[in-house]
Amino acid sequence: MKRFVFLTLGTLVASAALAAAQGSYNDYEENAENVQVDHALLEGMEFRAVGFSRGGRSTAATGVSGQPLVYYFGGTGGGVFKTTDAGNNWTNVTDGFLGVGSVGAIAVAPSDPNVVYVGTGSACPRGNISAGDGIYRSTDAGKTWKHIGLRDAGQIGKIRVHPDDPDHVYVAALGHMFGPNEERGVFRSTDGGETWEKVLFIDDRTGVVDLSMDANNPRIIYAGAWAAERKPWSLISGSEAGGIYRTTDGGDTWDHLKGGLPEGMVGRTSVAVSPANSDRVWVLLEAEGEKGGVYRSDDAGDSWTRINGDAKLRQRPWYYIHIFADPKDENTVYALNTAFYKSIDGGKTFEQRIRVPHGDNHDLWLNPDNPKNIINANDGGANVSFDGGGSWSTQQNQETSEIYRVFVDDQWPYRIYGPQQDNSTISVPSRGGAGFRQIVPDWYSVGGCESGHIAVDPRDPDIIYAGCYGGSISRINRKTGEYRQILAYPQLQLGAAARDLSYRFQWNAPILLSPHDPDILYHASQVVHMSRDHGQSWTVISPDLTTNNPEHQDYAGGPITHDSTGVEVYNTVFALAESPHMSGELWAGSDDGRVHISRDRGGSWEEITPDGMPEGGTVNVVELSTHAPGRAFIAVYRYRENDFNPYIFRTNDYGKNWDLLTDGTNGIPSTHFTRAIREDPDRKGLLYAGTEYGLYLSVDDGAHWQRFQLNLPVTPVTDLRVHRKDLVVSTQGRSFWVLDNVTPLHQITEEVESADMWLYAPRTAYRGGSLGGATIDYYLKDVPEEELTLEVLDSSDNVIQTFKGKADDEEPSDEGGFFARLFGGKKTRLPVKKGLNRFNWSLREEGPEIPKGVVHWGGTPGMQVVPGTFHVRLSVAEWTETRPLEVRLSPNVSTTVAELEEQHQLATDVAAAIESLFGTLGDIRDVKAQSKEIVARMKKAGEENEEIADAAKALDEKLTEIEEQITQVKSKSRQDPINFPPMIDNQLTTLYSYVVMADYPPTAGAYERFDDLKPDLASLKAQFDEVVAGDLMAYNQLVAGLNLPPVILAGTPATEDR
Repeated sequence: MKRFVFLTLGTLVASAALAAAQGSYNDYEENAENVQVDHALLEGMEFRAVGFSRGGRSTAATGVSGQPLVYYFGGTGGGVFKTTDAGNNWTNVTDGFLGVGSVGAIAVAPSDPNVVYVGTGSACPRGNISAGDGIYRSTDAGKTWKHIGLRDAGQIGKIRVHPDDPDHVYVAALGHMFGPNEERGVFRSTDGGETWEKVLFIDDRTGVVDLSMDANNPRIIYAGAWAAERKPWSLISGSEAGGIYRTTDGGDTWDHLKGGLPEGMVGRTSVAVSPANSDRVWVLLEAEGEKGGVYRSDDAGDSWTRINGDAKLRQRPWYYIHIFADPKDENTVYALNTAFYKSIDGGKTFEQRIRVPHGDNHDLWLNPDNPKNIINANDGGANVSFDGGGSWSTQQNQETSEIYRVFVDDQWPYRIYGPQQDNSTISVPSRGGAGFRQIVPDWYSVGGCESGHIAVDPRDPDIIYAGCYGGSISRINRKTGEYRQILAYPQLQLGAAARDLSYRFQWNAPILLSPHDPDILYHASQVVHMSRDHGQSWTVISPDLTTNNPEHQDYAGGPITHDSTGVEVYNTVFALAESPHMSGELWAGSDDGRVHISRDRGGSWEEITPDGMPEGGTVNVVELSTHAPGRAFIAVYRYRENDFNPYIFRTNDYGKNWDLLTDGTNGIPSTHFTRAIREDPDRKGLLYAGTEYGLYLSVDDGAHWQRFQLNLPVTPVTDLRVHRKDLVVSTQGRSFWVLDNVTPLHQITEEVESADMWLYAPRTAYRGGSLGGATIDYYLKDVPEEELTLEVLDSSDNVIQTFKGKADDEEPSDEGGFFARLFGGKKTRLPVKKGLNRFNWSLREEGPEIPKGVVHWGGTPGMQVVPGTFHVRLSVAEWTETRPLEVRLSPNVSTTVAELEEQHQLATDVAAAIESLFGTLGDIRDVKAQSKEIVARMKKAGEENEEIADAAKALDEKLTEIEEQITQVKSKSRQDPINFPPMIDNQLTTLYSYVVMADYPPTAGAYERFDDLKPDLASLKAQFDEVVAGDLMAYNQLVAGLNLPPVILAGTPATEDR
């Protein structure tokens, strides 16, 4: 064995002094010159998570000793999540703290569970791997986090904390995945990350991916070293410097262990020392020939024996190769690969396969006190078990999916589509269905697989084309259940060198339908393919549009293991678009830096690559402007060759000239490489850019950019769509998000920015389904002292709804609970805060008000307006502004406007009856209160009059008899209507809510019920009038004879205290 005493030993590295070659969200420094829109005009907007919670890839997870309900896991693009109920619910605890989304390692200090370390940058480096930005530490169990250094460590594979000292920590840093760097190896801190020592450094291409600390002697640590590097066309795994290293003095010196371990090329390695027997150590590694497999030492690493060579444990070794020792039994050891394996004979055999909710396993924590209690991280998220893997918590509650692309359709509401890494394609509604919360109950796959583009037939959303690797495309008809494969050339791609493929289809090959003729379907390899018969036959309509460099078309992987899945198939057309203005005008961008255009549907092609295109740049998005022919944008990245610069180009003349819109100084940092670019179809020059570290906005055609993150978590933005004035976002680690209604961005001008107050013209609102009502935006430069009023006016300028708000208002309590939410709860107050305010009007008019103290089953929401032209008017003090609002009928509602007018009329009639009934009830209670008050005053004055008291009592009894026919006076709490019979008021309000709740004309039963109630209503009114004309008049005559004021019948509404 070879011993290393490194020159860096004892050299303290201050976290602030580290150079940053790769990116982080925190690289953004706001420059006032680049901020073209005041943040106050934007901050009222808020992204909405769509609710797709099928878990995504995780390579880091841990539990907490002594707290069996508490666990953490890290997503490969979504940050860290924590559960305190064993996985029933997960909450992100790092949003707002981490500068990246990718997490590679998590460790809780055994001596203090409040201390948690997170290493960023997953060390299971798929082709879409995201870099980290160092180490973070929490001292309050995840509530807050601090960056503590190793900014340039790239991918972090493991963190180990000393069992007795939470400040004594070791980090396995794999380093940069896309090129050499010095900040890799093993790092040690004894002051909680304030300073770091690089205690094991091998070379600038070999890092450390695994660490195992002896539970009985923390000075003994084993490290798994690995040289790994990615290129767009390959993955390099292995070197002669790789293997297992050991320290027995806490990291001061290290030995490169041999003694039976493979010599020569060694790839990925993993190591585990048994807590039950410190002499027993296992290693699982990738090596040349048949030398890979499981090795075991029974003398603490001095000598080794290969005890298992099963291929199932070392397939795709760069992605897996994980081994874990049982904390109680020295003969039990676990290995993770596509499946989860267990050995109970010391690693000789792994016959037991533990079933997990999802395959492709990457991390495992075993409770040191109870090894049946575990958490496992895999490509579907994280899952907890208390019975050794016999049963697991769900992964359907983790919004961590990695989505490659986003697509939308033309349904109402529209649906969102995307391919989820290591899962399937998915379709989710942009809004939840009818209900109390925005939930997504109806997800479904649309064919294809985890990697492919999706195209939905605009004529029939049940006809969907979806891609998969190897050039596979499926065509499905959801209505009929038909499914077929329509790939252009059925050649098995897996395992093949790209040079041997007839067509080089990329893992993420583009698919699109012509916007002019949806019977024309396009697909792309190194050439463009076209079908006019739904994929039955294909025609190649272009030459090779790539550099076609044979050096980039070898087998992927090596020098030990090949890994040809399609991810590294290179020299392909990676982005394809057809002009919205001209049928047959095609633009193609390749993953190796070329751009072409055809003006005749592939008859001829012209290269239009920008002069500033970086060599080998991947054209990820081609965005063709809807505003002008010949106008286009391309988003290019080159991070896979260690170039993190952003590249967005624009042309206005069909590619004859291009402008680079991202120079690293005009808003998007030089380390935030760009994945997507979209131009808003409603405003020319309004641009949205998706980068590895978030979202950017330009309102001046790309001359300047400013951060547009709002509440969007820090996660790679993989794609964008602007659809019906919504901004739809897909992410690599946090699923789908929607920024509803970007209308304010369309209307921002210098006049708006200089105004003290501004009411924006609302976008068209739609009645029907779950389309969300009308969104009304207004800007307040400062918070006014006076009350703010928003009125909705109909076409005749009648006020049909009014909302008010004042600074520091509190929302009214939801006293009605479940049924109030169903039938209409308390009235919402207007938000009043500095900057942009956003208010949603449900399209309902004022509903009949239920008197205070009356308890009903249900409520009286206002009726929805009939589609037409309305106005909204905002007022405060002397200032007022009015804007038009168009309300239309949702296209997916079959009801006609005339039928909605019928509904509105019946609802109006029923509402009038309710108001009349409650007016009578109010009069009854008013008269009773006044008559009692007269008697009480006389008694207080010592002038009791028996005749007056008897008359008041008789009047009260007659009025109470009527009152008890109107309303159930015994009901005092919300569930009392179950106990006491409903009176006519609740019958009437039930009818009203039945009429107004949906988008349909009233049923015959509704008319019949109203007709049946009318005689009872008339009878009650007649009874009351009779009492007023007789008993009340006589009573007033009595009190008048004593020179007392009479009972006045004012018709005021009933109140609880009168």
